[in-house]
Amino acid sequence: MARPASSPCPQHEAGAPWSRAVIEALFLAGVAALAGVGVFGPPLAAQSGASVGDAKRGAEAYRASCGGCHSIDQNRIGPRHRGVVGRKAGTQPGYAYSAALKSSGITWSKAQLGRWLANPRKMVPGTKMAVSVSDAQRRIDIVEYLSTQM
Repeated sequence: MARPASSPCPQHEAGAPWSRAVIEALFLAGVAALAGVGVFGPPLAAQSGASVGDAKRGAEAYRASCGGCHSIDQNRIGPRHRGVVGRKAGTQPGYAYSAALKSSGITWSKAQLGRWLANPRKMVPGTKMAVSVSDAQRRIDIVEYLSTQM
């Protein structure tokens, strides 16, 4: 029987069931990926060279990279950062956010903050934030420090 033109696989007949082994393997790989476990190799974090943040180094990096505009406890040129992890973007009382950030729908997780610090204007076009942190380990450390400031 010839393969139908709509079938993406030359060995898969239209309507033929996938083997149970293939379905189970795909299911387990999906569950493992969601859990951050590497099935066919190390987890993605390990593959990317991501490392653990150091809050002490992060405090120093925060003061040097962010302290000109931000404070942990007071709104300044930028909003205060105490409790930023878990907060919806654009909601710190007393700070005038850009419309872009207020409508972004972002809730600040460690991952979101890392992306933000890498390139805020790419993540949210129209934001007022113009400074980025190019060094990945420095970003990880800053985010780790911020996560301790609840």
